[in-house]
Amino acid sequence: MGTRRFTDEDILLDTLYGDLADLDLQPLWRLAGTLTDEPVPRTQPYRWRAKQLRDLGERAGHLVPIDRGGDRRVLSCANPGLGGAPHATPTLWAGLQYLKGHEYAPAHRHTPAALRFVFEGSGVWTLVDGDPIHMARGDLVLTPSWTFHEHHNTTADPMMWLDVLDVPVVSYLESIFYQDGPSDDVDRGTAVRSAAEQRWALGSGLRPVARDLTGPLPAHSPLLVYRWSDTDEALRALAGTVERDIRLRFTDPSRGTDVMPTMRCEMQRVPAGRTTTPHRQTGSRVGAVLNGAGTLVIAGQEFDIEPGDVFAVPSWSLLTLASDTGQDLDVFTVSDAPVLEAIRLYREEWQEEQR
Repeated sequence: MGTRRFTDEDILLDTLYGDLADLDLQPLWRLAGTLTDEPVPRTQPYRWRAKQLRDLGERAGHLVPIDRGGDRRVLSCANPGLGGAPHATPTLWAGLQYLKGHEYAPAHRHTPAALRFVFEGSGVWTLVDGDPIHMARGDLVLTPSWTFHEHHNTTADPMMWLDVLDVPVVSYLESIFYQDGPSDDVDRGTAVRSAAEQRWALGSGLRPVARDLTGPLPAHSPLLVYRWSDTDEALRALAGTVERDIRLRFTDPSRGTDVMPTMRCEMQRVPAGRTTTPHRQTGSRVGAVLNGAGTLVIAGQEFDIEPGDVFAVPSWSLLTLASDTGQDLDVFTVSDAPVLEAIRLYREEWQEEQR
């Protein structure tokens, strides 16, 4: 084989590429794969098992005091497709927080917004800017951006719940701020109903009218907790009118929009022995199983699921849920859909609609 002979043009081209690299520039014509026919997610379909999460949470509870855990004892879900980043998806951080009996986590606040979804138990109270919110199984609790919040367990029993935050989005925008609470003293306040519930949990289609509500509303839902009893009742009512895909969205009662500017929360019920229509959407999702057992299929990968399991759904990946015959399957999901809608990138598709 002959040796390749370099021309003057080859030398000039190599010099050009060297000069571009020295100035931290890259030629677009050499960046193959930047524009693809459809999304090619790095995120992998993944499931974190409830039993393993619970066992590891209990071990951490014995070995890692709250102060050693950075004032929160949380197991972060790290998707194996994201190169070691402690994120469930590129836009959603998810983790399991474990609080022992009579334990407390002191106040802090941060610009990433957070939410809690409770798997089991009812002993913990979360204070959000001083408003005490009781946490119980199936409840969705909001901790909006830059609100002080702390947790305290009033019982002898430990409690574990799912935290989901928009940390990756806020981090990518280089807009993370954090602040400890005003003192080391944790407010142990409790109340039968939080102030947010007393004012905003008035029933579907109803909202308060008062002089102090005439100004601009916050970007998030002013109702900070959505009770499982209300969600369950709504699912039962919807099941009487919808044959297959029984799916509810949690909304801001003051405007009907998503509960957070960056996160959409939904609950889906799959009647015993039934299967959902395969569905996909741009943007990623984190899911959690509350009731029942069954099968989860993400982009062709099949996982068996049970209460307490957490899973990640990559962007534009078909998701199908199937319940076992013994009990309805209830699944909570969080997605980044509001962000994609804001920049006109949101799409969704059901498999039976494809051509």
